[in-house]
Amino acid sequence: MVPIAVFPGELDRRKTVGVKPENVTNVTSTDFPGHYPGEDNSWSLQGFESSFTVKFYKNNQYESSFSLIGIDASIANAFRRILLAEIPTLAVEHVFIHNNTSIVQDEVLAHRLGLVPLTGSIEGLRWLRYYKKLPEGELAPEAADFNTVVMKLRLDCTRNENAIKGEDDPLKLYNNAHIYAHHMQWEAVGRQEAMFPPPHGIIRPTNPNILLAKMRPGQGIDLEMHCVKGIGADHAKFSPVATASYRLLPTIDIMRPILEGDAKKFARCFPKGVIAVEDVTDEEAAKEGSEYEGHAGEKKAVVKNPFKDTVSRECLRHDEFVGKVKLGRVRDHFIFSVESTGQYDSDALFLESIKILKAKCTDLKRDLANIMR
Repeated sequence: MVPIAVFPGELDRRKTVGVKPENVTNVTSTDFPGHYPGEDNSWSLQGFESSFTVKFYKNNQYESSFSLIGIDASIANAFRRILLAEIPTLAVEHVFIHNNTSIVQDEVLAHRLGLVPLTGSIEGLRWLRYYKKLPEGELAPEAADFNTVVMKLRLDCTRNENAIKGEDDPLKLYNNAHIYAHHMQWEAVGRQEAMFPPPHGIIRPTNPNILLAKMRPGQGIDLEMHCVKGIGADHAKFSPVATASYRLLPTIDIMRPILEGDAKKFARCFPKGVIAVEDVTDEEAAKEGSEYEGHAGEKKAVVKNPFKDTVSRECLRHDEFVGKVKLGRVRDHFIFSVESTGQYDSDALFLESIKILKAKCTDLKRDLANIMR
């Protein structure tokens, strides 16, 4: 069959998910072989390399925002799930409490310690092995320098003899009235000192000011923590992200002119910066068929930045905009938002997810090759 030429506008239509007042349309991908007669939509590496794009909007230590353009939803979702659940980190697993006379119960204190995000040398984290749990009743594996990190917390609350008379601030009146994450002290064992070199490679809480407990004179805490390597699929405390999500790029098409008071009302239907109100130029008013004839100098609504739109559909509720606007989302344009808890830089998390997905594909190829033997 002779290949059929596809107009660019048709390709854009196929890639746009329609957003209606009560439903969405065109939700299914159609870019696969055999769907359109005369078109070759088979996947090719060359075609993927030419169409795939990564674009960063924000990139700092704890938060990044970027777009993946030209990939399928299954791949984008694989990255999201890996970010949430499969990148290894370090967290407190066992807490051995020798003394706790604070008002915080032992199990609550242990739970709080387990949720404190820890950081250290990435090379050292890769060197650590997983601490394998055994079924209940069997002896636990021995802790060693290559699978367990030891941290200790030993503090007693006492009165500050130098406090000013009449002082009522507990932080000035007492010593160690508040226990923070920075009081968790790492004790290097074996080869750990070389694998987690000071000053920036040592194991420490990502946020030193996380409040763990409050004490008063006569109270104290003495405990030992064993930290292990794990992934978010085992427990949320191992997840390296506070959140990792994506959304599709919104599209806003103004089909017919929206003028004067309606233009201002239309702009208020969207977040600030999405819609701008501009003057109708003489050229537009003079152009036949533009529907701006005779409206030179009047205010009109124009799409300024659809990236900021939240697709609330507010404009579709008003009768004056019926037939004048079309909303949608671009099916293969995924806008990611990643917030790191501090173990990794936010942009490094995405690179780690790529490595893990690549390793999964390699394992699948090997298993398929074994089946074919």
